[in-house]
Formats: sequence, C-alpha cells, structure tokens
Amino acid sequence: MHRPKRLVLLFAAFALVAAACGSGDSDTTTTTGAPAATTTTAGPAATTTTAQPVDTSPIIIGAAVDLSQNMLPFNTPANTAAKIMVDRINAAGGVLGGRQLELVTIDSTVEPDLVKSAAVDLISQGAEILLVTCDFDFAAPAIQEALAANILVVAPCIGTDRMGPVGLGAAGKTAFSFGNQAQDEGAVLAEFSRDQGWETAVVVRDNLLVYFQDVVDAFDVRFTENGGTVVATEQFSSFDGTISNVVTAVANIADKDVIAISTAFDDLPALVLGLRSLGDNTPIVCSWACDYTQWMGEDLNNFYYNTFVSIYGDDPDPDVNAFIQEMVDLGEPPFSAALLGGAQSIQAIADAIEATGGTDAVALANYLEGLGTTSLVFGDITLNADNHTVFGRPHRMMGVTDSQPAYKETRTASSPAPSRPPPS
Repeated sequence: MHRPKRLVLLFAAFALVAAACGSGDSDTTTTTGAPAATTTTAGPAATTTTAQPVDTSPIIIGAAVDLSQNMLPFNTPANTAAKIMVDRINAAGGVLGGRQLELVTIDSTVEPDLVKSAAVDLISQGAEILLVTCDFDFAAPAIQEALAANILVVAPCIGTDRMGPVGLGAAGKTAFSFGNQAQDEGAVLAEFSRDQGWETAVVVRDNLLVYFQDVVDAFDVRFTENGGTVVATEQFSSFDGTISNVVTAVANIADKDVIAISTAFDDLPALVLGLRSLGDNTPIVCSWACDYTQWMGEDLNNFYYNTFVSIYGDDPDPDVNAFIQEMVDLGEPPFSAALLGGAQSIQAIADAIEATGGTDAVALANYLEGLGTTSLVFGDITLNADNHTVFGRPHRMMGVTDSQPAYKETRTASSPAPSRPPPS
C-alpha cells in the first residue's frame, strides 16, 4: 500500500497560515525570486559563480465551483476543506522545497456560460490545476477548458466514472475525481439492502444527471445479482413537474421491501416526504446526494444513505470529527460530507507535484493512475488507469431517525456494479 510521506506532515500542521491565500480573492499576484550572483575569491584570481535561479512563485490551483445554486451543499464544504488543506501544506513548508500553494476560487454557479467563463478566468490568472464543481454535467464546460489548456482537472466529489477516459476519451487522461464512483455507491446500497433481508425493491430513476442514473442502475444490477428482485422502476427528471405522479405510483406498489433512489434538489423532499405523507413507510436507501439535513422535515424515519464520512460528530475516525470541528470554528460548518473529497484532492495534488517535480498534466496524471490503493487523509482510496474516480472507499452507512442522521456502520462494496441501460 502506497502511503505518501506528506500525510504525517499534514496532520502535524494544524495551524493556519495567515499569509496563505485561500479566501477566494481572484485578484492575485505571482512573484518569483532569484538570488543575485555571488563572487568568491580563491588565490590571486577572482572567480565568479552564478547560482541557479530558484522558483519561489506560488502554484495556483483554481476552483471553478458553484457556491450559490444547486450544488452549494456539496461544493461549499469541499472548497472549505480544500482551503484548510492548502493552509496545512503551506504551514508544513509547501511543495518543491518551499513553493506555496494558492487556492483561487470563483463561484461559477451552474449556468454553462458562467461555468466556462470562470474556468477561462482562472486559467488566465495562471491556474496550473483546476478544481471543478461536484457534478459531471454541471462541470462539463470547465472540464473542457482545462483539457484544452492542457492542465490537470480534478473534481473533489463528482460521482461518476465519466470523469476520465470513460466519459472524455483520450483527453480524459488528465481528469480525475475524488468523489465515489456511482457504480460503487449503487453496489454498496444494494449489498446493504440484501443484508437487511430485503428481497424486493422499487427503483426510482431521476434522469436529470448521469450520476443519479448510474447509482440506481448499479443498485438494480447488484441487487439482482445478490438474489433480490426489482419489481418496478419509476422514472422522472428533476424539475419536470412529474414527481407527484411518481410518488403515487410507488406508494401503490404493495410488494416492495425497499425503495432505492438517488436525487436531490426540490424533488428529493417531494419524493420522500410525499411517500411518508401517503402512509408509505417502506425503507428508503439513497446515495450521498441525500446527505444534508435541510430537506428532511421533522419526523423522517426508516431512511438510509451512504456517504464519505459522518458530519454529525459520531464518525468512527476521530480525525474526521476534529477536522469538522475546525470547520465549525472557522464559521463554515459542513452542509455535507463532500469535505472529504476537498481534503483528499488537495493532498493528492500536493503529493503528485512533489513526486513529479512540477505541474505537467500528463506527469501528474501518470502519478495518480499509479496510486492503486493508497492512504490519504481520512482513509484509503483507489485510483488506477481504468478508474479516474475513486472506488473501494469505506462508505459510512447512515440511518435517519426523527430526521436526525447517525452513523450506522462502515461498508465497502465488494466491487463496483456496472450500470444497466435504462428500462424502455
């Protein structure tokens, strides 16, 4: 198992450095320094030796992320965690013998033109690596700009295997995500459901995002592989106004032990709380898209979801709880567990810069592809040439009682489950 040497330094450097830039101010200055020529005298003649220039300029990591619209609950904690990790790395001496990392953030929203312009702006400011918003569809314009500029593009928490060659072709060599593969999440949810003894399932497929689709399709595959039966699949697209029809249809299916969903935004409470209002108390399992409490109402029960870490003070890793407290102390408590991807992506980027001696996108990509299973802050991840989005992560299974999530168990999928084409 590969264990980057930076891990010990990162935990030792909890203090924030006031001089480190992580505020999101896009008006930055890059400086370089080179020592003057030195003269030494030996014997009767003087000889002049010119020292090699030392690059002391910061390495700019741009973040084109939505901090004000649909993806706010996910991107905000990821970006805060990224800032904390940048400060820790800088406090431990930076990278490459003293160069500081500089995180420059622009709120890209999810509007395609603004997403693209944010990426263009950051790259023009000298960003050598780009972080993007936590959804493949919403981030696509920024991803394309990074690939065109030949810089590494990393998502703290995109949850699809399309972040890489699978979705981007050969150009995806330099694209990675520290989110969970949707296929891994779907497998975890299916294996958890079968272990509860649930034999029949209804799948609800939100076609708005590839991530939503891939989770429930993978659930269908693994649930069936493990001896369960999917008795029905209902479909909608968030914001299309059909969610009430889906709620009624699902509630009228009598033969179901569990309901599998992956969705967010306004139709999440409409679906879940709508079922409960009709007296349908069937267990519901969801992906980490459901990992925020603002939508849960007052008396949600019999609801389960997988996520990166528990943000409720009961995570089994005390370092996670301490990190979350640090975010709280900064006045930026996490809305969701996306903080893990923010922290791990920055650590992995710093390790890759150290290992390769710079920010060449292909060199960084080769390093990340070679990680295999490796230990990063808060746990192991797996990346390789075929999988540019994390799989094999120890998922936290959370249970919700009276609208309060609580850690239930840690579970790793036996393997990611392939997505099944949507039903006709």
